Amino acid sequence: MQAVDFDIVILALPRWDGLYSSTAYSLAQALSKHTRVFYIDNPFTWKDYLVRLKSEQILKRKHALLRGRDRYTIPDARYPNLVAVTPELVYPNNWLPPGFFYDTLSKVNDGIVHRALIDLMKDYKVNNFVFINSFNPLFGRYFSGAHKPLLNIYHCVDDISKSVYVAKHGTRLESEAVRRADFTLVTSMELKRLKSLESPQVYYLPNAANVELFQHSISHAVEKPKELAAIPEGSRIIFYMGNICHRLDYELLKKIAIRYKDDYLVMVGPRSNQNHKNAGLDKLPNVIFTGRKSLEELPSYVKFSDCCIIPFLCIPLTKSIYPLKINEYLSAGKPVVTTDFSADISTFAAVALVSSSHEAFLNNIDLAIRSDNEGKAAERVNYASSNNWTSRAGQLMEIITTNLNKHVN
Repeated sequence: MQAVDFDIVILALPRWDGLYSSTAYSLAQALSKHTRVFYIDNPFTWKDYLVRLKSEQILKRKHALLRGRDRYTIPDARYPNLVAVTPELVYPNNWLPPGFFYDTLSKVNDGIVHRALIDLMKDYKVNNFVFINSFNPLFGRYFSGAHKPLLNIYHCVDDISKSVYVAKHGTRLESEAVRRADFTLVTSMELKRLKSLESPQVYYLPNAANVELFQHSISHAVEKPKELAAIPEGSRIIFYMGNICHRLDYELLKKIAIRYKDDYLVMVGPRSNQNHKNAGLDKLPNVIFTGRKSLEELPSYVKFSDCCIIPFLCIPLTKSIYPLKINEYLSAGKPVVTTDFSADISTFAAVALVSSSHEAFLNNIDLAIRSDNEGKAAERVNYASSNNWTSRAGQLMEIITTNLNKHVN
């Protein structure tokens, strides 16, 4: 690859210190090994500030949010080329209907974000940059002539029309962003099909995993997490990690807990709604909710699990998902059982048990555990090895370079 003479600016929906790992931030970390990357925070609104005034996210950004001071942070010393940027507070406008007033306030908000970009260019002497809007079409709609990027890229990581809050304006604005972009990146085959209806230039760049982090747990001594240490010896651990939200099949999860009543269903992640309570999962003695854990803590939970699961509903919402967790599970060599929720997950059939029904899923859990061996574990690790963020960043840099060359020629 030729020498890189541009910086990358990413405006993403997930913030760098969000509740769980994100595609955008993981990709930003890997890209920072190639060039400087500036990760612009999803702007906080004045409503966010007033409602969450004492939260850690707000407190550590207070000077930047109110006065535009101390707006730069290096979130992780391991990635010194990755700088997080905090814009000042913007005005809440999602409550407005589409039209003149929404668009007017949207321009005001974009002006606030754009000022942060102008300051960034001056403070870090940014001359040429590539702009990536990662699933946040509510912002980054306007650039002044003197501060336009070499390339304007839209990064689609989910079906925005199924995202409750963002869908109101996001569905329309994403279509505009895709048409406006020089090209669009998508994380699943279904998204490629959908976005190709709006743009002739769409690249498939699926999610990956921090492979090394999870592989490390295989060969190194890891302390058993306290929640797992209390599980009786002889009981098997059926494990899920991720957002405990509206995408999960709670009827299936309840069936798992009942069928495997002598084993334990362990669910690691933030609980985003009450569906687990509606299903009665919180009342079952062999179901453990640990709450949110950091990415660095997750491998220790995976290591002591007997079977890892992806119990997603098979609905339009999940059809466009390529889950981060599949490669994380496989990187630790663990058996995986999943529902057949997307075309992407079906491509893992060689190393995971893809289940077409609840009964098949229940049976596959026992089959996965009983048939597991060192050879199969090694196959899973090997399969996941190429699905790492370093590889994805390299692919993206090649795509960017190819498109920059087209502009030059």
